[in-house]
Amino acid sequence: MRYSKINVNFFKSNRKKIINYLKPNSLVIINSNDIMPKDEDGLMSFKQNNDIFYFSGIEQENTILLLYPDSKNKIYKEILFLQKPNNLIDAWDGDKYTKKSASMVSGVFSIYWLDSFELILKILAYQVDNIYLNTNEHTRSCSNVQTRDERFINWCKNKYPLHSYCRIAPIIYKIRSIKSEFEINLIRKAIKITETGLKKIFSLLKPGIMEYEIEAKLIYEFINFRSKGFGFSPIIASGVNNCILHYIKNNQKCKSNDLLLLDIGAEYANYSSDVTRVLPINGRFNKRQKEVYSVVLNTLNYAKKIILPGLSISNYNKEINSFMQEEFLSLKLTKDKKRFKEYFPHNITHYLGLNIHDVGDINKIFKPGMVLTIEPGIYIKEEGFGIRLENNIVIKNNSIEDMTKNIPIKIEEIESLMN
Repeated sequence: MRYSKINVNFFKSNRKKIINYLKPNSLVIINSNDIMPKDEDGLMSFKQNNDIFYFSGIEQENTILLLYPDSKNKIYKEILFLQKPNNLIDAWDGDKYTKKSASMVSGVFSIYWLDSFELILKILAYQVDNIYLNTNEHTRSCSNVQTRDERFINWCKNKYPLHSYCRIAPIIYKIRSIKSEFEINLIRKAIKITETGLKKIFSLLKPGIMEYEIEAKLIYEFINFRSKGFGFSPIIASGVNNCILHYIKNNQKCKSNDLLLLDIGAEYANYSSDVTRVLPINGRFNKRQKEVYSVVLNTLNYAKKIILPGLSISNYNKEINSFMQEEFLSLKLTKDKKRFKEYFPHNITHYLGLNIHDVGDINKIFKPGMVLTIEPGIYIKEEGFGIRLENNIVIKNNSIEDMTKNIPIKIEEIESLMN
């Protein structure tokens, strides 16, 4: 890992949060992600399942975390199963976790090799009443590939068909939606790395530069500050590409009089930032660009002002939409303010954390400790540009903290830095 070592008490406290949500005498099983193959003899880079990282800190494939809080035997309350190292694996892939090193990272006392899993599960399965299994229940999930979790659910139900099975995902989503101060500091670190990278772009950007050159500069700055890189595929969109919400080709030349939209975020210790800024490629916004930019910035400032604990996400979106309808009329794109959604097709916010669109409490009520983005935008394809601005905030008891407040956003700031 590149990031500074995480205190083991963080993972211990995360595991304790689960206990109060479980039915009595229950077993929880969480699997690591698969390593995905390429179409030759190579493998894609491994990305750990965020849940198993959250509860153990282990970033290694073929890992299983088993929790049995009501066990009368201490060694079975928490167990990590790991792939056993051998000389061949060490020679090709480098060192894997030993039992000692895994225990030091996770705080789990009982560590077994993976080949012991079925035997120990058999011992425990006949003692428990309920088995909690994990699966991806993210509302935006759209994978057509069978996951390790799905294969394990089928195997487990076939092996132990008469047990009562429960979903652990809703519990995990509720727990992970409220960030500890330690987690918030990791996100602040990711934001600071993003800020450092973005500020380098102000002096680098000029007509004729390629979008991918901007991407290269950013990845250099991110890795230089102990990040693995981008927390998601970077959007570096010039000209009319501004209007493509998930544009990731990043292969066009930046032209004078156009705008460059950067929707980017460094990750740090698996926690991501998500920041969007729009820069004039020649260093100056023209009159029309300023008009649209001002509406988007006004909406962002209003959205920060009204977001407080107790407000539902649905009501928050309605309030923002109402505000934006009135602001939208000043742009004279249409006389029907209800058509503003044609130019602002997405919602104003999403959770942020281990996922760029992080999991959250299904009730979707803002609570202290939640970390979110605020991202209004207006996209005018017929005029050849779009503007989106995005900040990252954490909700406090009676206010919010804008963690991205030091990243320049005002028109005057941006033009001054670029010139």
